[in-house]
Amino acid sequence: MPSTSENRTEAETLVERDGALGRIRLNRPKALNSLTLQMVRDIVAALDDFEGDPAVAAVLVTGEGERGLCAGGDIRAIYDGGKAGSDEPTTFWREEYTLNARIGRYPKPYVVVMDGIVMGGGVGISVYGSHRIVTERTRFAMPETGIGFFPDVGASWFLTRQAGELGTHVGLTGEPLSAADAILVGLADVFVRSERLPELVEALASLPADSSSEAVSTAIAGFADVPPAGVLEPQQQAIDRLFAFDSIEEIVAALRADGSPFAEKLLSVLSTKSPLSLTVTLRLLRLGRKTERLEDCLEREFAATAAVLRSHDFYKGVRAAVIDKDRNPQWKPARLADVTATDVGAYFQPSAHPLFAAKIKEGSPA
Repeated sequence: MPSTSENRTEAETLVERDGALGRIRLNRPKALNSLTLQMVRDIVAALDDFEGDPAVAAVLVTGEGERGLCAGGDIRAIYDGGKAGSDEPTTFWREEYTLNARIGRYPKPYVVVMDGIVMGGGVGISVYGSHRIVTERTRFAMPETGIGFFPDVGASWFLTRQAGELGTHVGLTGEPLSAADAILVGLADVFVRSERLPELVEALASLPADSSSEAVSTAIAGFADVPPAGVLEPQQQAIDRLFAFDSIEEIVAALRADGSPFAEKLLSVLSTKSPLSLTVTLRLLRLGRKTERLEDCLEREFAATAAVLRSHDFYKGVRAAVIDKDRNPQWKPARLADVTATDVGAYFQPSAHPLFAAKIKEGSPA
């Protein structure tokens, strides 16, 4: 653990004890706290340490700076590693996804403040927490279909636990969610205004070391407020109707037939996404809906990352979004009609080196 001001400044992850709290603070504010492999390993080590420490009642995860908790994995590093044929991207995903599952079954209260931008890998270290706090600055998103990837970190699990199609909408469009929207979709629990966060941290740190999860909930409830209205609730019935299909072509056809301003906007959004990514994402979501364990969804997604590293769209998407920033990726195939079963099937080959001891039960989907 950091012990001096010098190494605290340089460390990508700040780990410390604050009263009854074991604190994990992501410390790459200039990079929106994007996760590196070392940060994933730091979090794992901290969770191990705090789990065995009787003086720690709960873990609190926050991001340094005021722009966001975490903008996701370090996608530029994955891009560079994939281009070079390095094992580092696969190692990152392996350890990140294993961490996601660990958080989901962590025995102590895991409190996360989802303030500011929370995307991709930042969602993965948040959504499985026992106490998920959002603020008026929260901008929650899974924007992967826009970079030739698919919503991962178990998105095929947490975007399919809801009744209706809100999760399908979130995964396909990548549209950002406000605090109210994230709560509506079941991806966050409590709204706290950002100016009250220091008081909340102090209250949690002051809890007795043997405090229960219920005691943590009660402490947080004392700071809870009603979030500003979101945009999804008024459109929930329309989303459930328009996204209820098992093919992207049918969803697009329904949006075109609807003709409302809302549907027109979504058509415009989807038209910018990788056709292959949209197709793979919907398949993952539909399989996830029938899957009984988070680990099995993570296993399937991990296997699919091998195809990502071989794909055309991932490198074109990251180039357009992160490197050249021209926002003009050239997708291949360029049209939904040209996406083949072979293209999609490449993403559903079981991994030769699975994440978990028990492999998923069903085979590769046809």
